[in-house]
Amino acid sequence: MNLNDPLGDMLTRIRNAQMRNKTSVMTPASKLRGFVLDVLKSEGYIRGYTETKFENNSSEYSIELKYLDRDPVIREIKRVSRPGRRIYASVKNIPKVANGLGVAILSTPKGVMADHEARSSNVGGEVLCQVF
Repeated sequence: MNLNDPLGDMLTRIRNAQMRNKTSVMTPASKLRGFVLDVLKSEGYIRGYTETKFENNSSEYSIELKYLDRDPVIREIKRVSRPGRRIYASVKNIPKVANGLGVAILSTPKGVMADHEARSSNVGGEVLCQVF
């Protein structure tokens, strides 16, 4: 199946799985998805993820979702920059999500990172998604 927005698909799978209180969700693997999952794990929004490789050289990520008192840790996760409309931000214009309680994930020349890391590294880039 050909997807126009693979990252948006992964975020939707996470959102749907948390609405149904699933413990884990599967998504096709790619480098960008892996980098975004690394940021989500380091920020404490997911427990972790594992990669499963198949014989036909395809692979999938199994994402372990995180809950706190039966409520999902991720209250809101949404795609900002889409294939049809890319959103870029300089260091001065990196958005703050929920007055700094949430995280904006950016794709920068130094790699995919959270908004506070981008500010401290003094780099801007494409705003991929926002998590709260």
